[in-house]
Amino acid sequence: MTGNLRIRDASASHVGNVRAVNEDSLASILEDGVWVVADGMGGHFDGRFASQTIVDTVGAEHYPSELDAACDAIASSIQSANRAIFLRSRELDKQMGSTVVALVVRGEEFVVLWAGDSRAYLYRDGALIQLTRDHTQVEMMLERGLLNAAEAADHPMKHVLGRAVGVEETLELDAIRDQIVLNDIFLLCSDGLHGVLDDNELVQLLREHGAAAAGPMIEACLAGGAPDNVTVTLVTANASTLLQLSGEFR
Repeated sequence: MTGNLRIRDASASHVGNVRAVNEDSLASILEDGVWVVADGMGGHFDGRFASQTIVDTVGAEHYPSELDAACDAIASSIQSANRAIFLRSRELDKQMGSTVVALVVRGEEFVVLWAGDSRAYLYRDGALIQLTRDHTQVEMMLERGLLNAAEAADHPMKHVLGRAVGVEETLELDAIRDQIVLNDIFLLCSDGLHGVLDDNELVQLLREHGAAAAGPMIEACLAGGAPDNVTVTLVTANASTLLQLSGEFR
């Protein structure tokens, strides 16, 4: 692929139909090519504190132009948030934590980092690709052959996390790196989205609305019951013949 990419983004978040407090948080730092979705756990304001600590810590940094250095910096920010949440939970004697998924874009490359079951997808050429693997107990049992796909889909423990920010003193982040193709759309979301809408429904909304699908996705979740908070960030790579200071990451 030749030419420059112009990156655009759109986000939406909703408390849903059941919860009293939105424990999701997001950061869209277009000028630095960084996007984050975090889904707090621990109940009410404890979960909100955890997710907001992540996005505040990530948002307080300025990220390098080189991809590896930028990824190291965002991983360091998430690790700092992990320590702050863990110490706060020990101080209050409460369990709290948050999932996180982050996207970093530089030139024609991207990296996704994550812990927990907030997800990153890539919509390309009409197909939806799940880039992340959920860090849940059920997913681990599925990988070990202890469950089949049908059993995993309806398992009562499918939302029990095996990894999250702030739960342990140390945190392991997973990451994936690849090339961007013209007209790619990245979808970052909390489990309030993928827990209600299946892949076919997400594809249909992306096909109909493209980069403007964040709002319709929230509306579809609300129509489907929205038992949890729901947060969506869409990041789109379009062609541009002009250098956009807010849309070029080299």
